[in-house]
Amino acid sequence: MKKILYLTLALLSYTQLSNAQLLTGKKKFNRADSLRGTLSALRSCYDINYYHLDVKVDIDQKFISGSNEFQFRATQDFSKLQFDLFENLRVEKVVYKNKNVPFKREFNAVFVDFQQTITKGSKESFTVFYSGNPIIAKTPPWDGGFIFSKDKSGNPWVSVACQGLGASSWWPNKDHQSDEVDSILISISVPKGLQEVSNGRLRSTEALSDGYTRYNWFVGNPINNYNVSFYIGKYAHWTDQYAGEKGNLSIDYWSLKEDSTKARPHWDADVKPMLKSFEHWFGPYPFYEDGYKLVQAPHLGMEHQSAVAYGNLFKMGYLGRDLSGTGWGMKFDFITIHESGHEWFGNNITTKDIADMWVHEAFTNYSEALFTESTQGKEAGSAYVIGIRKNIANDVPVIGIYDVNHEGSGDMYYKGANMIHMIRQLINDDEKFRAILRGLNKTFYHQTVTTRQVEQYIMKQSGLKLEKVFDQYLRTTMVPVLEYKIENGKLSYRWTSCVKGFDMPLKVTLKDERFSSIYPTTAWKTTALSNQINKDNFKADPNFYIKIKNL
Repeated sequence: MKKILYLTLALLSYTQLSNAQLLTGKKKFNRADSLRGTLSALRSCYDINYYHLDVKVDIDQKFISGSNEFQFRATQDFSKLQFDLFENLRVEKVVYKNKNVPFKREFNAVFVDFQQTITKGSKESFTVFYSGNPIIAKTPPWDGGFIFSKDKSGNPWVSVACQGLGASSWWPNKDHQSDEVDSILISISVPKGLQEVSNGRLRSTEALSDGYTRYNWFVGNPINNYNVSFYIGKYAHWTDQYAGEKGNLSIDYWSLKEDSTKARPHWDADVKPMLKSFEHWFGPYPFYEDGYKLVQAPHLGMEHQSAVAYGNLFKMGYLGRDLSGTGWGMKFDFITIHESGHEWFGNNITTKDIADMWVHEAFTNYSEALFTESTQGKEAGSAYVIGIRKNIANDVPVIGIYDVNHEGSGDMYYKGANMIHMIRQLINDDEKFRAILRGLNKTFYHQTVTTRQVEQYIMKQSGLKLEKVFDQYLRTTMVPVLEYKIENGKLSYRWTSCVKGFDMPLKVTLKDERFSSIYPTTAWKTTALSNQINKDNFKADPNFYIKIKNL
């Protein structure tokens, strides 16, 4: 997921505006987009096993310098590979077996020539040394980049958020979602007197001769590049534990010192109930080895794995606003719940291409409804997800364009969540639905996936033919319309404004206020109605995101 400016509509408007521009032909993709988004042979030839990222942050100069060690396994014979680093950052040298090796740059891609064949199956490493002034975000986390801020006392408060923009905007890596590094050591050096927090567990701190302190954090689980982050500031730190499905899960809280008195009770209200709810619905927290952290950030929030960024100003809802308009969205802190939900969908299960990012956002957006259901009841959860429909734009398809690092419409949040809610209605068995959610996280545990894999898993486990449902809601902007006529005690009905062959079942009122199933197709069908039902009181189940039209 992704300001302390005009935030009330930012979650929806920024994403929709940017993607509408990209998909309406105003944006032409070029070679730079392909170099960034395509898993070419120069990227697929090596599988990343381990990084050691070692970066010094000069806050006064807004300058970074350091290195990243790449440890990899060769998936085929090769002598050249591509890694990625934005062109505003200087590659000082690339070292392989204690020797500098030649490299060339094209846009944000760097091509290394090892001048010898690296054989398939071999394990090798090289280190990139670099420096420069990174991109500074204007409206973080929406546009991505560094955030050089200050707390209310004037102390430095620095972080980075780069989903979409790319982790290569601030450190050299293989910047493609399909290959998650197995583990990483994150070493961040900051001026003495400031704390630094990153993903995973703190291994050590080192006082450096230049007055900086190096913090060494180790992540023992696979992690995607955009999730690697840091937070620098004057922090208060306290710990807790949650008795979860895999034992005791460590919880670490990091708030600014000046905000700790309000942070403690605020976070206590949501975090453990959230973990309980999500472990129930999704299965065990995916990163027990690295623990769960909630860290106050100088931006709204982001799903940084095991170090979730929080910037919701300790308010309920979304900066004090209910995105559903039902009142239920004010019963929890949106950022705590939403960004933590990404630990399962986005961090545990990650899409290979950002075009499929609906898998991250649709399930995580629905996690808000599931949390509401866990704490307020099933009717409240349904009301919440129905309420967020007002934010759907139906501007461009939910699935983006592949191989050019391009995500789809912001409708991946609200429309995606409503699609999942409808599939739940079609399954009509909450325990089976819960087993599918848990099964997704178990089957694709710590893996990268495609839309097709997720679709096929849900269809196989549910026993339902959902191809047309996925096509309708993910690949078109049309809202299906149930056209109907009521004449002589009979209901005639069909689907329009839909993909060819659309045949999603639907629940409507046939006899009384209770809903019964009908099975519309694009051809007219008829069924008997009780004399209690007429055109004025005929209704479709509001849990289905459709339109109805009386002819």
